[in-house]
Amino acid sequence: MLERIGVSLEDDLLSRFDRLIGEKGYVNRSEAIRDLIRDALVQREWSESPAREERVAVVTLVYDHDSSSLAQKLAHIQHENHKAVVSALHVHMDEHNCLEVLVLRGRARDVVSMGEGLVSTKGVKYGKVVPATTGQGLR
Repeated sequence: MLERIGVSLEDDLLSRFDRLIGEKGYVNRSEAIRDLIRDALVQREWSESPAREERVAVVTLVYDHDSSSLAQKLAHIQHENHKAVVSALHVHMDEHNCLEVLVLRGRARDVVSMGEGLVSTKGVKYGKVVPATTGQGLR
């Protein structure tokens, strides 16, 4: 069942939102708003996750492989947490930069802690931890 709601926004904010959703390819505002709500619900799902419940997350890292022993530090963190690392993908973006994508599995707190530890490692140019969900309860 669909419920229809109304939202009041300032003209400038709505204009910027319309440009954003157009660039992302949404066909309408409703679907874009649904995705924003789903994202907020996944974040809450993770933060309220029972201590022993298993979760999966994706960690994205971009770094300069020439940076003083950074690749070794990142590999060391992964080896220390080898049971959490389900998969790792390493891509050479150019002659200096590497992209690493990791799939982590474990207790939410542990997965987030490891992901944030990787992202915050000195020398990482860009990093992000993205929590995954089965989508149950998000329809």
